[in-house]
Amino acid sequence: MHLAKNSSTTKALIVIGSTPMSDAKTDKRARSRIPVSIPAKVRSKESAAEVSAITRDLSTGGVFLYTDGRITEGSKLEIVLILPAELGLGEKQWACCQASVVRVEDGKGTRFGVAATIDRLDMLPEIPT
Repeated sequence: MHLAKNSSTTKALIVIGSTPMSDAKTDKRARSRIPVSIPAKVRSKESAAEVSAITRDLSTGGVFLYTDGRITEGSKLEIVLILPAELGLGEKQWACCQASVVRVEDGKGTRFGVAATIDRLDMLPEIPT
């Protein structure tokens, strides 16, 4: 609670439960993400190597995933995974995403956290497993 008095009057302004703007954390995402753990294959446009990954969360505009190999911030990626029905795109479906890495975090052990924006999303035909 903050109490602010105006010196020219005897009125007081009471503000309950607010935080200064500099302390407030804002979510810059345009779309809300769904927490979902989905296996994926990731290939960097800079290298031909394919690495395994697991998503932490996903939206139609971005993804956070954990990869088995280091990926450089700013890299362009190709990500192949099954999109869940919760994204609102219909039944779960195979997709190939073209993405741009915006952040990389050191993970546990040999895993790395990768945040990426999805630049393009192409639905794929059913892939037999």
